Amino acid sequence: MTAVLDDSFHVFDTTLRDGAQREGINLTVADKLTIARHLDDFGVGFIEGGWPGANPRDTEFFARAAAELDLRHAQLVAFGATRRAGGNAAEDPQVRALLESGAPVITLVAKSHDRHVELALRTTLEENLEMVRDTVSHLRSQGRRVFVDCEHFFDGYRANPGYAKEVVRTAHEAGADVVVLCDTNGGMLPAQITAVVRTVLADTGARLGIHAQDDTGCAVANTLAAVDAGASHVQCTANGYGERVGNANLFPVVAALELKYGRKVLPAGSLAETTRISHAIAEVVNLTPSTHQPYVGISAFAHKAGLHASAIKVDPDLYQHIDPELVGNTMRMLVSDMAGRASVELKGKELGIDLGDDRELVGRVVERVKERELEGYTYEAADASFELLLREEVEGRPLHYFRVESWRAIVEDRPDGTHANEATVKVWADGQRIVATAEGNGPVNALDRALRVALERTYPQLAKLELVDYKVRILEGKHGTESITRVLVSTSDGSCEWSTVGVGENVIAASWQALEDAYAYGLLRAGVEPRRND
Repeated sequence: MTAVLDDSFHVFDTTLRDGAQREGINLTVADKLTIARHLDDFGVGFIEGGWPGANPRDTEFFARAAAELDLRHAQLVAFGATRRAGGNAAEDPQVRALLESGAPVITLVAKSHDRHVELALRTTLEENLEMVRDTVSHLRSQGRRVFVDCEHFFDGYRANPGYAKEVVRTAHEAGADVVVLCDTNGGMLPAQITAVVRTVLADTGARLGIHAQDDTGCAVANTLAAVDAGASHVQCTANGYGERVGNANLFPVVAALELKYGRKVLPAGSLAETTRISHAIAEVVNLTPSTHQPYVGISAFAHKAGLHASAIKVDPDLYQHIDPELVGNTMRMLVSDMAGRASVELKGKELGIDLGDDRELVGRVVERVKERELEGYTYEAADASFELLLREEVEGRPLHYFRVESWRAIVEDRPDGTHANEATVKVWADGQRIVATAEGNGPVNALDRALRVALERTYPQLAKLELVDYKVRILEGKHGTESITRVLVSTSDGSCEWSTVGVGENVIAASWQALEDAYAYGLLRAGVEPRRND
């Protein structure tokens, strides 16, 4: 049962239609149903599901949605166009498909740019107005709520403001609940949006909405500028997905409305789900979440500079515009060669390591980090390696779970063009010398398998570990063609994921260092006590 939200302001999501036009996104019907559930959980008022009758996938979506979706907050919206020129809405097959979708709300796209009417629709300006009037009136007579998207409105307004406003007025008088001004080409700027929306609102008396594309990088700002001018309906997409460079991003728009404008547009408690919903939808569309996206990016509340850290230690609000928990995100301290004492102290606190007031200890850690980063290490993306380093300094000794005597990796090029990868490791664990050999689909994979074979009898906890990501970066050369290689390895134990770093003169040596840290951190997480003598 849908809980009707306050109708005085609309958050309208078009991820399933406009967002799906982004290059690289190809949604199945199952994907669209999953995203619709996430958006409903978030609490948007309207979910535009697609164009029934225009393609089989969208037609199937509405059929399945009726049986499979139990929306708690949102109403489903079908998208379509005004009737064809020279016909009538009651007999138009595309208009009929909109009604047959069963959606309680219908969005009609209408031409509001005079040149588009004459060149694209190949009809007269008067007939275009009649197409809007007839289609809106017919859908209203069938009990549907109607929104009208005025396509290319701002460009049309620039060319012929009188006609653009007449389209808005016609849609409003025919019964459209909202007339949406669309910056279809995405070329507008906030001050221009404010001026036009304010004028159109005063001259037509229609309830206005805004649909902004992001071609100038101003879609969110343009959306908020329209709200400032009186618009009470915002159309957005999750994570800003959309054609070309995208649409107004749902999450910063909603966060700004709630936290900056004090306008409650979501159900109580939903704003704290912002980060989770953003990342969940990114997983469905199979695009990596943007780390630097406002409000929800993993770097949105990450602090690196020592000056920032010193201030945050006194009061986090000094370098954060909101409390990240309000949108379900967290503050993170990044440790790098820019780190100062405050950065290390705060990072230690984040990791649950009490550094007390030991200024000498903190100073040693800072200097060691700077020295290591000079050698090519990075700890911004390798929290696990930093924690091992920090604990080593706190305890005055390395966290030994095993001692490596030697390792070797061999790649054999066979006559048939195939390759064999074999690794041998010699380690000491639990007072025993262990030699293990394994094959893999590459030298690093072979080393990983050999180390696992060597240690799993002593440490059965390692059976849960899985390498989930592997990145290699070649750093600047030092002597001619010689260079330094940095490897980042991400490992999971099924409930948590962590990253470790290794640096060496070749990729195998760097990978081995990252693997050693990954195993040591995994054992630390599992609660295994380090061994003092091996």
